[in-house]
Amino acid sequence: SSLRFLLVGASVLIPMILIYTAYSYWVFRGKISHDDGYH
Repeated sequence: SSLRFLLVGASVLIPMILIYTAYSYWVFRGKISHDDGYH
């Protein structure tokens, strides 16, 4: 039963993480220029 709980939790969390990551890239895609780099 704990394995089923883990599977349900992962199947909910992993898509949320992927969607949040894609959303972050989409929001910040225009904010950084190529020459900025890391400071």
